[in-house]
Amino acid sequence: MESLPLFHRIAGQPVIVLGEGEAAEAKRRLVLRAGGTVAPEDEPSARLAFVALEHPEEAAARLRARGVLVNVPDRPDLCDFTVPSVLDRSPVLIAIGTGGASAGLAKALRLRLEGILPPALGALASGLAAARAAMRSRWSDAGERRRALDAALADGGILDPLDDGSGQRVADWLNDAAVVIEPGVAEIILRSGDPDDLTLREARLLGAADMVAFEPGVTPAIIARVRADARQIAVDIGEEPAGIAGLTVVLRAP
Repeated sequence: MESLPLFHRIAGQPVIVLGEGEAAEAKRRLVLRAGGTVAPEDEPSARLAFVALEHPEEAAARLRARGVLVNVPDRPDLCDFTVPSVLDRSPVLIAIGTGGASAGLAKALRLRLEGILPPALGALASGLAAARAAMRSRWSDAGERRRALDAALADGGILDPLDDGSGQRVADWLNDAAVVIEPGVAEIILRSGDPDDLTLREARLLGAADMVAFEPGVTPAIIARVRADARQIAVDIGEEPAGIAGLTVVLRAP
């Protein structure tokens, strides 16, 4: 992965758009749709710029020298950032990027996902946002709270994101003793170094774990499936991890 996916808030902020024609107009619409204001090149407070010129090199260099991040349509070699294809289920936004390789592929994937993700997905996100205080009250421990939410959002769970009615069940979930992935130790004996060989349960455990211990021989591709903020430690073959807290997953080499 050569890019770090980010969502940049531009509401009320100036964004430089240079050029004429369809490409430049598309970028102007994109900026306005996100609540930004279209600005000329000399706008000193702008942090982002779209350069849709026939010969964009000089303008892109000038802007980059000022510390402005630049996007040049159809020129990934000149881009500090690329624009993904966005699936909007506000406040849920799903961005699909290809690093500038193929905008058509990104669009095709977005359209496929449009048919899978329910229109009410945004209502679920809004319901969870409104329930933050109640969640902290119900589960005061952060690890317990995360495990409760993971269980509720799992396939077939009470808040399954692919269920169009899940947004209406947030209050029911908070009032019930939702099924939680209990703290403890789970061992995964890998069959190969390919993450595609993980079972659904194993992938969920890696996504929910508070700590992951891995033996020599466990591939980086498998470790990349671990939740980013989980503690990761290396152990010798057959060794049990020390300092177990919350849900600990032990990955055994194939």
